Amino acid sequence: MTKRPGICRPFLAAAAMIGAAGIPAVAAAQTPLQRAATGQPAAHANQFVTLGTLGGPVSSAARSQPANALLVGTDVYVIDAGDGTVQQLAKIGVRVGQIRAVFISHLHFDHTGGLGALLGLRLQTRVPGRLAIYGPAGIKGLVAGLVGSMKPVSIAGYGIPGQGFDDPASTVEVIELADGQSLPVGPMTVRARQNTHYDFAKGSDMDARFQSVSLRFDLPDRCIVYTGDTGPSSAVEELATGADLLVSEMIDLDATVAAIRRSSPDAGAPQILNAIEHLRKHHLTPADVGKLARVAAVKSVVVTHLAGDDPSSADILRYLKDISAAYSGPVVVASDLDTF
Repeated sequence: MTKRPGICRPFLAAAAMIGAAGIPAVAAAQTPLQRAATGQPAAHANQFVTLGTLGGPVSSAARSQPANALLVGTDVYVIDAGDGTVQQLAKIGVRVGQIRAVFISHLHFDHTGGLGALLGLRLQTRVPGRLAIYGPAGIKGLVAGLVGSMKPVSIAGYGIPGQGFDDPASTVEVIELADGQSLPVGPMTVRARQNTHYDFAKGSDMDARFQSVSLRFDLPDRCIVYTGDTGPSSAVEELATGADLLVSEMIDLDATVAAIRRSSPDAGAPQILNAIEHLRKHHLTPADVGKLARVAAVKSVVVTHLAGDDPSSADILRYLKDISAAYSGPVVVASDLDTF
């Protein structure tokens, strides 16, 4: 495993133990800015950057909320947009004008909290054209609310009479993704599958209104599958089949529940029990990640969406051992701003 600048010491300690234990790991490249400074060539023409690797709902000083960037030449595609997305993009040298589309996997706040800031910055800096925003059922309502919140600023502008900004509604184009849908986006083909992060009855009103999707990006040089948030799902297994890179969420249930209790000490028993039920049913354990990777026969795995405390080296080693019990390929637990 390559030592990467800016990676926390517990991760590097775990990496040393992982190497000693013989568990294969994906070596993350340097960030785009570091690579430009050193002249290091890219491992792939198209790169996936884990902008934020924290799982919600509790914030952390060590990791940013869920967000990713797919770099395709000079174009950028944002995949989920948790709080802090714009700041994380700035750290890798991405300007908002480079962003060609945003993909939202589902409508939970930790995956959408930074979308308003991104849209507002595009409006204020007068980025031309419409930004395409793809997401599951419910995404149109979410974006309509964000666009509505931008209206006062668009009218007042910088406070100079007659010099407001564009109508916010003219700056976005929203596309809802149906289960199984494939569509061309730039030089790639994107496919969506409804996963099991929600368990509303199939065909019910709530199922029609709110869904969660996993996404497959077929690029000229590689295939990347992003699970978003999901529980075990045969649809996701099918979507991920043969992928070069599987970017998978993962839950440490005990650590996440402990973080919720610390951040919400006044939460009642029903609230905590509801959270535990959701975490158990709608997320992947390390063993689940391993099974998904093995069944789908993917070439490598990146783990993200780490809720609770920033994992220690012992935690990371435990996660990787549990994954490797089912999957023998390369695995890495990502940090913010890693590039693959």
